[in-house]
Amino acid sequence: MWTACGWKDYELLDCGGGEKLERWGDKLLVRPDPQAIWATPRSHAGWKHPDGRYLRSSAGGGSWEKARLPAQWLVRWQSLTFQVKPMNFKHTGLFPEQAVNWAFAQEQIRSAGRPVNVLNLFAYTGAASVACAAAGASVCHVDAAKGMVQWARENARASGLEAAPIRWIVDDCAKFVEREIRRGRRYDAIIMDPPSYGRGPTGEVWKLEDSLYPFVELCAGVLSDEPLFVIINSYTTGLAPSVLTYLLETVVSRRFGGRTVSDEIGLPVTETGLTLPCGATGRWTGDR
Repeated sequence: MWTACGWKDYELLDCGGGEKLERWGDKLLVRPDPQAIWATPRSHAGWKHPDGRYLRSSAGGGSWEKARLPAQWLVRWQSLTFQVKPMNFKHTGLFPEQAVNWAFAQEQIRSAGRPVNVLNLFAYTGAASVACAAAGASVCHVDAAKGMVQWARENARASGLEAAPIRWIVDDCAKFVEREIRRGRRYDAIIMDPPSYGRGPTGEVWKLEDSLYPFVELCAGVLSDEPLFVIINSYTTGLAPSVLTYLLETVVSRRFGGRTVSDEIGLPVTETGLTLPCGATGRWTGDR
């Protein structure tokens, strides 16, 4: 398992009983986690006195108990600063386990020895975009939600990268890639974190198990002649890392050579010394 590192302002303190206890800067949050199915003694005092807790509703969805939480606050990862805030569906606008992929992308960019253009698809609040820009890449950030793209711009500004070469695009990812291919634009690296299910701006249905393979095929057409890396991340339950290997090998390696490695990603748990699994990532890298 690839385990996130480099955090000072985030810590997974404990988990179990379907929840996790986290430190975000100086704030303690309790949030649901479907992977944490084991029992835990909950000896950490934060379980009883968190600053915010997300409670699921039996009717679906849920709500925050957040009397002691500000509307938003900042956390740092290495040299970068991100804005977090309690959102619907338990989220904070940041997935700390993705730090393992930010670090990988930064190492690839810094060691490339050439200019690197990165395309970040389903780019959410832009942590990966900001990380790649900080490493020296030019980045195209694409997400269909205008509010998420604005949040990503705020993260770039908080990290001192408001003048970095980042294109901020509000668009359907597949339609944008199709237009980039027609325009002849090419990218040296692609990062994508597609949803399990979604709808496009004109009602198009995205269902990961049906849509991911043709989407990866489409994206291969926007890669440069000597691509550097492709990262696919998924939080879809039941999708094994080996599925991502198979996708990348049959689409990207068949065309460009290189190799693929896939694994679970996770967060270290302070209380137990174990790791909470959080998703799956596949990484293709070109021959260098």
